[in-house]
Amino acid sequence: MAGPEHTENHGKRALVTQAAGLTETLEALGTGAYLVDEQGRILAVNSRTEQFLDRPAEDLFGHDAHDLLHRDVHGQPLPRTQCRMRQAFHAGRTAQADEDYFARGDGSLLRISWLITPFDLGDHDHSTLVLFQPRHRGEPDSPPPQATTLLTELERLALLAATTTQLTSTLDVEEALRRLVTLVVPRLADWAVIDLITERDEVWRTVVAETDGEGLVHHEELQGPMPPIPEESPMPLSRALRGVASTLAGPQTYQGPPDSGIAVEQRRLFDATGIHSAAIAPIRSTRAVLGALTLGRAKQPGDFSTLDLPLIEDIARRAGLALDNARLYQRQRKVAETMQNHLLPQMPRVPGLQMTVRYLPAPDASQVGGDWYDAFSLSDGATALAIGDVVGHDLEAAAGMAQVRNMLRAYAWALQEPPSQIVERLDEAVLHITDVAMATMILARIEETHNGQWKLSWTNAGHPPPLLISHDGLADYLTDGHGILLGTGSQKPRVDATALLPHGSTLLLYTDGLIEEPGHTLDEGLQRLRRHAAALAHRPLTSFTDQLLGRVRPLANDDDVALLALRVPART
Repeated sequence: MAGPEHTENHGKRALVTQAAGLTETLEALGTGAYLVDEQGRILAVNSRTEQFLDRPAEDLFGHDAHDLLHRDVHGQPLPRTQCRMRQAFHAGRTAQADEDYFARGDGSLLRISWLITPFDLGDHDHSTLVLFQPRHRGEPDSPPPQATTLLTELERLALLAATTTQLTSTLDVEEALRRLVTLVVPRLADWAVIDLITERDEVWRTVVAETDGEGLVHHEELQGPMPPIPEESPMPLSRALRGVASTLAGPQTYQGPPDSGIAVEQRRLFDATGIHSAAIAPIRSTRAVLGALTLGRAKQPGDFSTLDLPLIEDIARRAGLALDNARLYQRQRKVAETMQNHLLPQMPRVPGLQMTVRYLPAPDASQVGGDWYDAFSLSDGATALAIGDVVGHDLEAAAGMAQVRNMLRAYAWALQEPPSQIVERLDEAVLHITDVAMATMILARIEETHNGQWKLSWTNAGHPPPLLISHDGLADYLTDGHGILLGTGSQKPRVDATALLPHGSTLLLYTDGLIEEPGHTLDEGLQRLRRHAAALAHRPLTSFTDQLLGRVRPLANDDDVALLALRVPART
């Protein structure tokens, strides 16, 4: 049993791992920055924090930030009831202060100003961002008045950090747009308009949203297709959609004779929304202009100024990178899904037998992988069943799977041999004429005997064993016929096994994604599958299959799953 020291070290390593993905975001901030979790423990820091505090990151991770850092003017621990930062942390609100004190690693005090704000990590993980910078004696307590800007420097850095983290943590275009609007409205404006350029170079007004004081209201009547982008127009939105520049605009900007259809739509937008001041910035990635972001003020007082444009440009630039990544991912997923639809076959109709299949892609993969199933008629009238898994979770694995499946079909149709001999021939072919490194599979044949029973013959090449469930809920694994997986070069002969399937029984072939779970043994997964399959034996086959997937597939599953369920007729 692990002792306290082992547990503490393990927890610290876990925090270091978690911090790695957040540090890059914090490094982009030009001041000290760290994140704390819902208990106030430090999750991630940037290098400026290490420098200002004279403490390495490893000495900060996992510690309660208040207890470790907060001091009064005399260097004594600051009571929690007197800590303004702690009060804002518990209230879940943004706050800032011009003067407080942190303890440095050498025991000295660091006079600081700070800003604290809630910070959403996505996937329902909430944290708090703390930005701070050293204050030197003699500095004024408040900055001198400046021309009107949207946010203070610390607030601007906090917003950019939140924009980067929230937008890059999703690969769904609609979700990225929703997060973008939530970040800027009502913080910077009371209206947000997003125009996107589609892959066919058409402009689509995708979002028109305003805040009503309680939430966002979307105006679909103002959304939809837009006229083409004029090549020479000097108008603000046209320039932004060409990627030329960010610009300020108002109702008067579009009151003159329109030079394009886009100008007509912009006049309609200002008239309908009552926006009196707008800032328009290009949304672009490193490869192309993707659209434009318009922030508008209707009810909020004051106009945007040129000093506000760099912040809005930064937000739009981060949005462009996130949208480009999401589009690339969705394009890849679409290609993979199309390929998958062509690779996974339709099931044959076999009189007397019920068959159903399912394929679930790995959650974080390209929606296709090396898991596969097959069923097809043989030249002697029997039916072949197959399930397999080619190593990998990408298009290369899917291509290898297609090679193996097609060769298996050819051998099984042409050679009236037992499953073991067909798989031996397939194994030799895999070694010499494919790029498949390793694969597991089961090949079976099922046929009706003269007395109305169904006989199953099979061989197993390193695959999880078939599960046979009787109509009365008795579930047993068919462990005979087991041999080594494909691709090893072993010359050991393969063996066949045979069983008569009881009337009304269900045969289940599946891949390991259904039973494997990090931190649990394979036996635990097999027992879980057996228990739930037995409990569902009375269900119709389609319901049996869907319920089984929902109950058995681990939540932490990171693999794809293929499943073939077959049911023989009940006794008449």
